[in-house]
Amino acid sequence: MTPWRSHLARSLHQHRNQPEARFFHLATVDAAQRPRNRTVVFRGFLEHSDRYLDCLKIVTDRRSQKYDQITANPYAEVSWYFPKTRSQFRILGQLILIDQERDDPELQSFRQGAWQSLSDAARSQFAWDTPRSLRLDPHKIAEVAIVDVLQPLDWFCLILLAPMEVDRLELRGTPQNRWLYHKTPEGWTEQAVNP
Repeated sequence: MTPWRSHLARSLHQHRNQPEARFFHLATVDAAQRPRNRTVVFRGFLEHSDRYLDCLKIVTDRRSQKYDQITANPYAEVSWYFPKTRSQFRILGQLILIDQERDDPELQSFRQGAWQSLSDAARSQFAWDTPRSLRLDPHKIAEVAIVDVLQPLDWFCLILLAPMEVDRLELRGTPQNRWLYHKTPEGWTEQAVNP
């Protein structure tokens, strides 16, 4: 396990009874070069793949603005704060979009596995109308659609965040502690820096 992942795993473990600890903020850039930030659900790390080691999993709807932003500029940063451990992780990396058109059997198997691991309620959200489109009946609550558990809907995308740099800040204690991790061809480097 890479050095920063063991610290992240510790924070996740210590917050295992707090479902909100699985949420982090993902920042991308839109076509006008303005930052766009949203909260997304951490779906785990991609395991059993040397090619995509350390990648964080996120899911999205292909019809979302996020999809277009990532297609135009695949670089993004995650900000993740854990209140109990008072740890902050900022993870900079490149996003890999895996939609139904991606011509790579390994990536398609990851997409299908991500789809199958979702709850029925989460899967049904991909059958809703286009995100951010006008709601014709403002009083109508989205109906739960029955969708195939095995085969992802066309709109379903798996996103992998391939980390390039991690900034870990431990706010507990005086002085606070901070480390920078950089991915190199030889592996990860770790450097203690001023907070």
